[in-house]
Amino acid sequence: MSPVTLGERCRADFPILSRTVHGYPVAYLDSAASSQKPRQVIEAIQRYYERSHANVHRSIHTLGEEATELYENARDAVRAFIGARSREEIVFTRGTTEAINLVAQVVGRTLVPGDEVLVTEMEHHSNLIPWQLACRDRGAVLRAVPVRDGCHLDLDAFRRLLGGRTRIVAVTHVSNVLGTINPVAEMARAAHAAGALVLVDGAQAAPHLALDLAGLGADFYAFSGHKMLGPTGIGVLYGRQEVLDRLEPAWGGGEMIKEVWIDRAQWNDLPWRFEPGTPPIAEAVGLAAAVEYLDTLGMPRVTAHEQELTRLAQEALAALPGVTLYGPPPGERRGAVVAFNVEGIHPHDGAAILDEAGIAVRAGHHCAQPLMKRLGIVGTLRASFCVHSIQAEVERLARAVSTLQAQL
Repeated sequence: MSPVTLGERCRADFPILSRTVHGYPVAYLDSAASSQKPRQVIEAIQRYYERSHANVHRSIHTLGEEATELYENARDAVRAFIGARSREEIVFTRGTTEAINLVAQVVGRTLVPGDEVLVTEMEHHSNLIPWQLACRDRGAVLRAVPVRDGCHLDLDAFRRLLGGRTRIVAVTHVSNVLGTINPVAEMARAAHAAGALVLVDGAQAAPHLALDLAGLGADFYAFSGHKMLGPTGIGVLYGRQEVLDRLEPAWGGGEMIKEVWIDRAQWNDLPWRFEPGTPPIAEAVGLAAAVEYLDTLGMPRVTAHEQELTRLAQEALAALPGVTLYGPPPGERRGAVVAFNVEGIHPHDGAAILDEAGIAVRAGHHCAQPLMKRLGIVGTLRASFCVHSIQAEVERLARAVSTLQAQL
């Protein structure tokens, strides 16, 4: 199957793509913010609520046992999808943001004044603010790896910044603005040699790249269900079992304990130690269906399809007068996003005009203000692609962008 035909094959699975916006068929080019859902995911969630809903791990009645089985089967599906070694390494959260905050809290408790946390200038705020808070509360120092040539991390600076006080390195796998795919395996090896832990923000990678977390080397890896065809309200924190084993839970409540006394408690086994309260059961069922859908397509095929569309979009937009592109050039392997600006057009105005043509793109700083400051801009337009995206949508986008200046 060629990359172009994958999108055509998938489109019938996404009910929302049949609607119109302002009289035009919707061209949804905002999957990096949140992906649309295939019918298989929608039906799995509906089936769960209609046939098997109950709380998990707590009841011996039939519905409770069915719900528990579905929930834990979802954990097994995610483990296989990302190449983790064991199911104990898969912690369900509400999303990437909560997963990173969880790590920042539990690792943050171990920091002492003078310790260092290393982030990068291309981080989403979700992988920056939690570390600001942890450093502020513990007297640690936050350092950042700079971005060079407008799109790549300065790896020489990264190695210089690594030191004996570095306790954790937090880095995005794929930039949500630039599409840059960072060499996280190489960075993890260097960090571990310096005695530091590694957290990878995989929100923009898990939906688009085949993952092998057992081989990647990260101690923690976080991603969201809603960006990979699954429902909102669920995410995944992968943690190496030997690292999770020595950490205390972030939050207290039911389910994360074995036994409780008035003045102390014994924590539950992994992964439930980090999942207090009633978990996102229906959302886990939906995520399992999304993983199955992506597995059926094949992640190498998904990657090839999306990277071809990204290349076509880069080339089409670069040919237009007054358009500036950001990120690695066409031909370099990158994530499925294209950020750009049009001379004389504020990104918000551009997005509003494109919406009038039925084209949904993102506009703004994309929760990456330090990167915007490095690039010397206030924001960008951003088109992003998914399994259902097709070449005709790229062509629509280019035609619409070519008329933006004339419409103001």
